[in-house]
Amino acid sequence: MNKYEHTDPAVLLTLEESLEKGDYNVAIELIRSLHPADQAKVFNELKPDKQKELIQKLEIPEIADIFDELDDQQTLTAARNLPLPFLADIIDDMDPDEAADLLGDLSGQEVQKTISLMEEPEEVLPLLLYDDETAGGRMTTDFLVLDPGDTAETAIQYLRSSGLETDIPYYLFVVDDEKQLLGVTGLRELICAEPDQEIKEIMNIHVVNVQAMEDQEEAARVMKHYDLSALPVLNKKGHLVGVISHDDILDVLAEETTEDIYRLASVSDSALEPESKIFQQLKGRLPWLLLNTVTALIGSWVISNFGDLFVKVAVLAFFQSVVAAQGGNAASQNVAMIVRSLALGKVEPKRVWPILIRQIAVGLILGSVIGIIVGIGVGFWQSNPYLGLVLGLALCGNMLVASIVGTLAPLLLEFVGQDPALASSVVVTAITDIIGFLIFLSLASIFLPLIQQYI
Repeated sequence: MNKYEHTDPAVLLTLEESLEKGDYNVAIELIRSLHPADQAKVFNELKPDKQKELIQKLEIPEIADIFDELDDQQTLTAARNLPLPFLADIIDDMDPDEAADLLGDLSGQEVQKTISLMEEPEEVLPLLLYDDETAGGRMTTDFLVLDPGDTAETAIQYLRSSGLETDIPYYLFVVDDEKQLLGVTGLRELICAEPDQEIKEIMNIHVVNVQAMEDQEEAARVMKHYDLSALPVLNKKGHLVGVISHDDILDVLAEETTEDIYRLASVSDSALEPESKIFQQLKGRLPWLLLNTVTALIGSWVISNFGDLFVKVAVLAFFQSVVAAQGGNAASQNVAMIVRSLALGKVEPKRVWPILIRQIAVGLILGSVIGIIVGIGVGFWQSNPYLGLVLGLALCGNMLVASIVGTLAPLLLEFVGQDPALASSVVVTAITDIIGFLIFLSLASIFLPLIQQYI
């Protein structure tokens, strides 16, 4: 098998057979032939006892590479039963940001003991001060810095001596004695500069940065907007405390997208997987389903107030779901569009009115088109023009309401500092269902004598 070739099921099977037979040389060579990302993928597919066997046969740097590629929960599971002195050695060799994530998942006593056993805890300790979902929680302390008085030749020598030891070799950040960020320079600028030219003459003083306590989603937005491979992170005093790399921000984008999708689907825990424990799935899904039950009962209560109407014109029961369904669909479209725009920074919550007016216009046009088509169709189908008129007007009205609710809900949540994806289909659809029933049945009551003439 060629080095770094993508894995296939045969690789896992061969690895499992080798471990089962105790043929560790074959297992180790097989693992070493893979890219670290593929090593992690195969490692994660092994049973816990086989993972432990393999770890005992690998070198510390090799284990660290695998742990760096696993997600947080997978790393914690693999590390849980390892002796703390052995785990401390592995963490010493891991990327600082990944090491901090692992330490943050351990118990307080385990963290203290592990840190005391580490040789270089100073690279990881600052990262433990920040929440996982902040820019500080995503940054690494493994980056290169220069003094403004250094020469280009000195910087290149420095890069040669340490560039392979860091994940961010193409950006060199310029700081003063107090670690105040002064500028940034890149590999191209160093190569093109005269050997004795000072860094302060070639550095870019306009450095895009982010505050350590800023939300990770904002850091991702900044990196995307400015097309950056690395983003410096500053503390409140303007000191450079870390750097977020492009691979870390990809993880952020994946996590935030998953979170939004899950919340739009009324799942409160974005860490859920199909194989998650039953209790975790119940905890993440049951509350929203209970809320949905309550809102459905409210809708039923609205309908119950028009019980006599159904007795007089039973055909109304056939079409009320059309009004509710179209309103829910239109609202969900608006929610998805607004949430996406907010996530990409294309919409400012303070500019509510221009956005709302435009969406009202769109909703009115959509409702009119759908209402006219459905109204005429049902009118001919049931040979009852007034039934078609009521259904058409109800569709138009409810889709207009859907546009307003689907636009305002996520914008208002963003304005008050909450996740706009909380304006999930359960809440928004419930509102449009209830209002849709009310509009349709109220119009039917008004037009009842005319509808009855054609029955």
